[in-house]
Amino acid sequence: MKIQTTIATLLLLTGTSTLTAASPVGIEKTDREMPNVADDSSPSASSEWQPLFAADLSDAVFPEGVWTVTNGELTASKDKVLWSAKEYENYVLDLEFKNGPAANSGVLVYVTDIKQWIPNSVEIQITDDYSEPWVSKDGTWRCGAIFGRLAASEAAVKPAGEWNHYTIICKGPSIDVILNGKHVTSMDMSQWTSATKNPDGSLKPKWLNKPLSTHPTKGRIGLQGKHGGAPIWFRNVKIKQL
Repeated sequence: MKIQTTIATLLLLTGTSTLTAASPVGIEKTDREMPNVADDSSPSASSEWQPLFAADLSDAVFPEGVWTVTNGELTASKDKVLWSAKEYENYVLDLEFKNGPAANSGVLVYVTDIKQWIPNSVEIQITDDYSEPWVSKDGTWRCGAIFGRLAASEAAVKPAGEWNHYTIICKGPSIDVILNGKHVTSMDMSQWTSATKNPDGSLKPKWLNKPLSTHPTKGRIGLQGKHGGAPIWFRNVKIKQL
């Protein structure tokens, strides 16, 4: 099956040894393929991995004094987002994150408005699923989910204090999430046509009040800071254009 092969290739390129591909959610496997970044004939082969941010964050957008870097690890003192200065489309984003106890953070893609980003972005959720309230929350609020819209197919996050590995593939309306070597989420944004409900009929959080089917597939990338008082750390944040 091609989706298994291309996920395995992608994981090898990003340094992950576990080659597990969970069943994608939100679209049939036969409807599309993952981008094959190892194919020398593909456009992605000419693109190289680049840091999303400069080592000193000099090219990032954030409130002064909130985000700091120590030994290559990024963390925030407040619930403020670290934004890329430029917009991106069709890419693979690769990073590591470490939760504090009860952490609640996220990776934001396709962000079209950084001042009103909540309804104008897609959030790949980060939570400490071993702690309340997240252990009791709906799957769309837990780690690996497309927040409020699509639950991960399985739990794959590590306990607080351990480093996790995210690979997020954004290609047009397709978003795929690989967490610690497991392909946990696969979304086709074009299926999210309602402003209030998900394709399965479940209600979205009321603040996610726009359909994803009309949302642009180009925008800034952001890392959410210390939300709810729980710390979060990121490192080795890199991007590869497809």
